[in-house]
Amino acid sequence: MSEFQIQSVALASQQTAPAWLSHLRQQQTETWQAAAWPGRKTEAWRYTSLAPLENQTWQLAQACSAELPDDLVLSDALRVVFVNGHFSAQLSDPLPQGVTPFSRAQPEEQVLILAGLNQTLVADKHLFASLNGALLNDGLWLHLEPGQRLAQPIYLLHLQTAQQEGELAPVRILVQLGQSAEATLLEDYRVQAPGISAVSAVTELQLGANASLQHYRLNLEEENHLHLGSVHATLAADARLQGFTLASGSRLKRLDYHLRHLGQGADLKLQGIYLPRGNQRIDYHTEVEHVVPHCTTDEVFRGVIADTAKACFNGRIHIHPQAQKTLAEMSNRNLLTSPRAEINTKPELEIYADDVKCAHGATVSQLNDEALFYMTSRGISAAEARVMLSFGFVNELVEGLALEELRVWLRPKIAAIFAQTSSLTRHLIHD
Repeated sequence: MSEFQIQSVALASQQTAPAWLSHLRQQQTETWQAAAWPGRKTEAWRYTSLAPLENQTWQLAQACSAELPDDLVLSDALRVVFVNGHFSAQLSDPLPQGVTPFSRAQPEEQVLILAGLNQTLVADKHLFASLNGALLNDGLWLHLEPGQRLAQPIYLLHLQTAQQEGELAPVRILVQLGQSAEATLLEDYRVQAPGISAVSAVTELQLGANASLQHYRLNLEEENHLHLGSVHATLAADARLQGFTLASGSRLKRLDYHLRHLGQGADLKLQGIYLPRGNQRIDYHTEVEHVVPHCTTDEVFRGVIADTAKACFNGRIHIHPQAQKTLAEMSNRNLLTSPRAEINTKPELEIYADDVKCAHGATVSQLNDEALFYMTSRGISAAEARVMLSFGFVNELVEGLALEELRVWLRPKIAAIFAQTSSLTRHLIHD
């Protein structure tokens, strides 16, 4: 075992957790202990160093009080807040039936939660999912009955206070939508202190026949915050999943998506934006498995990498032998705004069926000199022109979002990442 594995196992043994989770935690601890620690020769971790994890002494983040940030994304939504991985009733709205924190689950609900956890996971592909299970203490269960439709989006806000250096918090979400159920879920991760901290976050999405889910995930944490996150989904017949992920970089940020079409007619649209700068790192790995016929996937990721930042995108679409009549497309476009910025992109198609229509591609480019010259020749400063071109590179994905409040909130946030002064940001947004 690595030093970090030894540390985290010790932390799990010291943690007081609900008795009904103890067997699951023990199983996941054993899996975590037995897992091979990745190195530079491990293909899935070839471009991402785990040194920030290994070079820090960690302790579990504790439940505590916190204040809501001023810049909440959604106002017209059902707000559910977790602080350091623990549900905060004080900061949350009253919860309707079907929205249940693990810590408030009744015995009959605990049985259903245990039956649902880890059903979408492939343990040997996602190392840190077992770490999450070993530390599991609380989480959110969204369970909709057949035909149920939530009138409001669920705004799931994760706050980490990092009261002490080296705090680690587990976050777990289990979403189960019955036949023809519909919901919208936004995950928003925030850190309220500048010190070194980390989160292990696992989201499981289980969509029944003809169910529909819009799932958004925002990872704009502080640079010293380490994020090891994954989203796992299964889609039954005619289910529809629209996913969107946006992340800035940090010392270590690894985000995995593993999605499986298990019923004919399932449809997946997955979009992502990553914006590392400075000396930040970010690593996206996605895998979509078409197990049955007549399913569709449309995957689009765009990255703007600045300064000396490094990004990695590895997208894989796997077409199983039975998955005839599949329609699947994947696109990864990257913009390097500095000669020292770096992107490692690897789109993959693995096809074992012969009656399919699939395509994939990746591009890496720099800011267009002709466009810069055109804009500066018409009185726009060089700095402002660079911001506008960078913003335009990802704006198409932002403007396509169904949640209007999210679109409005994101525009100044993204512009501020590109801009060096607040005046540039204001000019871009208002013009």
